[in-house]
Amino acid sequence: MKVLMLNGSSNQEGCTYTALTEVAKVLETEGIEYEIFQIGAGPIRDCIGCKQCTVDGCMFTDDGVNEFIKKAKEADGFVFGTPVYYAHPSGRILSFLDRVFYSSGAAFRFKPAAVIASARRAGTTASLDALQKYFGISQMPTVGSTYWNMVHGNKAEDVLKDEEGIQTMHNIGYNLAWMLKCFEAGKKCGIELPKSQKKVATNFIRN
Repeated sequence: MKVLMLNGSSNQEGCTYTALTEVAKVLETEGIEYEIFQIGAGPIRDCIGCKQCTVDGCMFTDDGVNEFIKKAKEADGFVFGTPVYYAHPSGRILSFLDRVFYSSGAAFRFKPAAVIASARRAGTTASLDALQKYFGISQMPTVGSTYWNMVHGNKAEDVLKDEEGIQTMHNIGYNLAWMLKCFEAGKKCGIELPKSQKKVATNFIRN
């Protein structure tokens, strides 16, 4: 079993990365493999709704979206990490995930996932709420912890001083590992994935 993590910060070894590594430490002790995928500091396109998605994901290939999708298809669970900018997730992780889920949402179906947010002070709960909405429309079980999934600090070493935040990251790891093992046990017992009705894309306008 493998968990794919996404560092939604342009700082590859900053606060968000530090929080992800704390989750990873627990996954490792639980026998779960992991990989941290870096969005990096390069430009990332918004989804423009062109409806030209391919079997590999997005038609645009000048960033890491399709590479992430390829890995996501093989992953069993996910952790998405974001810094907090003006009380919302980083713009780059939103642009990235919009294209990922619009083109390849099926790769995430029925796979458990957690969001973590890193902030100097505030805006974390709004950021968690925004990113967890991807899970709700993709039939993904959401992984919680013993507090909201957040850490605080202005630099990586500050995060390590946030004792409750670090404990929260560790418990995300334990909860995610438990869910993955339960799902695996269910498969071995012949429990099939739930059936879904064909999607009806409607709106609220009526004649």
